[in-house]
Amino acid sequence: MKELEKKIFELECSHIQPDVRISKEKLGEILDDGFFEFGSSGKVWKRSDYDTDHSLSPDRMEISSFRMEELGPEAVLTTYQIFNKTTGISSLRSSVWKKREAGWKLFFHQGTRSD
Repeated sequence: MKELEKKIFELECSHIQPDVRISKEKLGEILDDGFFEFGSSGKVWKRSDYDTDHSLSPDRMEISSFRMEELGPEAVLTTYQIFNKTTGISSLRSSVWKKREAGWKLFFHQGTRSD
């Protein structure tokens, strides 16, 4: 795994950790100001939705089949599968990460149930 791919994989793993999912402060460190998401529920989420008391469920998840493609010098696309160990639900995921002054930030995310 290349250095950049390893870094992005670590970032993907970080935002699915239960303690991060329930913390608006920790999510705020990961999410880009322009972040938006197409959730597996069908709902569209924006960065501002995570600035309030909205938190995600603290489920335990595992990533597999991780792939990363560079879209340019300051953007990457990731695709992978998630198995939610808490609910037993699998989903396909994709993310776009953008390089900012403060580091790599999650700009876009999509989850699609696959079970």
